[in-house]
Amino acid sequence: MRDLALIFVIALGAAVVVGTAGAVLLRLLRRSSITVHLCVLLTVTVIAVVVGVAAVAEAMFLSPHDLEVVLITVAAAATVSLAVGWHFGRRLAAAAIWANQARDRERHLEKGRRDLIAWVSHDLRTPLAGLRAMAEALEDGVVSDPATTGEYHRRIRTETDRMTRLVDDLFELSRINAGALALSLTAVSLREVVSDVLSSTAPLAAARRIRLVAAETGWPTVSASEPELTRVVANLLVNAVCYTPEDGTVRIEAGRERESAWLSVSDTCGGIPPPDLPRLFEVAFRGEPARTPRQTDAGASGGLGLAIVHGLVDAHGGRVEVHNTADGCRFVVRLPAA
Repeated sequence: MRDLALIFVIALGAAVVVGTAGAVLLRLLRRSSITVHLCVLLTVTVIAVVVGVAAVAEAMFLSPHDLEVVLITVAAAATVSLAVGWHFGRRLAAAAIWANQARDRERHLEKGRRDLIAWVSHDLRTPLAGLRAMAEALEDGVVSDPATTGEYHRRIRTETDRMTRLVDDLFELSRINAGALALSLTAVSLREVVSDVLSSTAPLAAARRIRLVAAETGWPTVSASEPELTRVVANLLVNAVCYTPEDGTVRIEAGRERESAWLSVSDTCGGIPPPDLPRLFEVAFRGEPARTPRQTDAGASGGLGLAIVHGLVDAHGGRVEVHNTADGCRFVVRLPAA
């Protein structure tokens, strides 16, 4: 019994020494990754076992041959343990990092949903209050002259169109997020798409005295779904017009690079704050209050316009990016060329 107690004390002392050194090392590496911590912890455990066995074997006065056999056996077991532990430790660390990233994404998406509900509630509540007031005025006969009645009818139609566009944006975004967007890819001429969008955007631009400038040449053909591509171009143009001050310029150009085509929309909005650039395509993000566009006939989109652009371009296998220029910003959409 006395010999067993001595063996225990020797093994415990060796393990305490190695464990203390490992604790100090972990303390020094406290800012390192989870993988490093797991590997160090596993290595300390195996080394503690090896040192304990070696110390006990030495204290038992084994013959050199027997001591060599014990050490080789322990070394082989330690090698296998370290290899297996390192492999599964990396997997465990990767799983922990993935779970943490998943939680961060979930929190980010939840914040986006809350912001979206807040923006949409605001954008619906304001026109609904106006519609109700005008409808009650017409119903109670508060206004009866033809001019005022006609103006009320026009404003009711305008506000209804705004809310219809907002609901359409919500439906489009829900299709994108649910993966239910079915694209019918064909060869689409960017010149024709841009020409149609320019025609529909021209009244809004004229009302704000903004010049729309389109390149004369360089328009490629892309592989895309025409309705969705039209939506992308329209959202970018309307966004540029809404954020560009009066007497500004919005320029649209296109070209081709190897197997891809690009479309750019540049404006003279004065630029976007650099911290806002990475978040520009997030749902319900509108940036600082100074960059909130004024209410126009185009209506507010609840911060959905650029998010829809990003989702539709991704669905086409392309990408969209934005950067500041000397007097504004430039959106660039890249799509597969036909």
